[in-house]
Amino acid sequence: MKSKRIGPQTVQFPTPPVILASASVVGKKEGVGPLHGRFDSVSQDTYFGTKSWEQAESAMLRQCFDLVCQKAGLQPEQLDYILSGDLLNQCVGSAYAMRDIGVPYLGLYGACSTMAESLSLAAMLIDGGYAETAAALTSSHFCSAERQYRFPLEYGGVRTPTAQWTVTGSGALILGASGNGPRVTMVTTGKIADAGITDANNMGAAMAPAAYETLKAHFADTGRTPDYYDLIVTGDLGKIGHAVVTRLFQDDGIDLTGLYTDCGLLIYNLEGQDVHAGGSGCGCSASVLAGHLLKLLEGGQIRRLLFAATGALMSPTASMQGESIPGICHAVAIETQVNT
Repeated sequence: MKSKRIGPQTVQFPTPPVILASASVVGKKEGVGPLHGRFDSVSQDTYFGTKSWEQAESAMLRQCFDLVCQKAGLQPEQLDYILSGDLLNQCVGSAYAMRDIGVPYLGLYGACSTMAESLSLAAMLIDGGYAETAAALTSSHFCSAERQYRFPLEYGGVRTPTAQWTVTGSGALILGASGNGPRVTMVTTGKIADAGITDANNMGAAMAPAAYETLKAHFADTGRTPDYYDLIVTGDLGKIGHAVVTRLFQDDGIDLTGLYTDCGLLIYNLEGQDVHAGGSGCGCSASVLAGHLLKLLEGGQIRRLLFAATGALMSPTASMQGESIPGICHAVAIETQVNT
């Protein structure tokens, strides 16, 4: 059988899986940002009708999942697999949201890269013939993330200029073996990259080397140049990490100006909303992809998107022990015009 691998890190799908539907649910801060009007639902209740921040994240993700199933015209039980994860310990945000669905479930942890990871694996399952439909989803919540990774909100800690604001948001996609919609044509699976950064308030710089290495591997494996794509979007490096990736490619003689942006820059008004270096969290790239980027593809504003979500593979315990912060990035090519 002919290999689907076209390089050390990249696979190409002979019959690209189709993104049948997408949904996004965000909090009120995200709902008044530059992408307002692009999300399916904006909650004015930070608790999403629950009694804790962690329950709120599960409720938000479940709302997003129910919505994407409705948009796809599918009952949850018609799905072959659900792939989901989040930032909380043991991925309880996803597990509790999906615990009564009754569908084969794969829990994932890729930190803020989870949207690209779940999308990659869902596409591989479908292209491999192991599924006809699969859902890929993830979430984050500002308050639950602050409590786990930094300080409870009541502490009133001062944020450093390099810090990013965890997005309260979720994104969900349903992929199918056939149908109409943008197609996942290639996946470049990242390798862990560690630049030795130990500052937990500078995630963008910690993740940027992984984004650079994965994008570089994608171009080497595929033979494509950056200008093949109408848009290259990382997530969520924010202002600091985006500048680092841009500079690293400039050092290679490659100018990404006009082609490259980051989900952490798109979702907030960095100055007007006082988010310092930009957005972060699993829900950042997930909600921007589901709420904004796929609309650009469906509306014809772009035809070829390279979506490269990034994650910091650390924990508060590891950071307190002086460990550095490894990064990961997975790249997914999504196209509306595919030569098959």
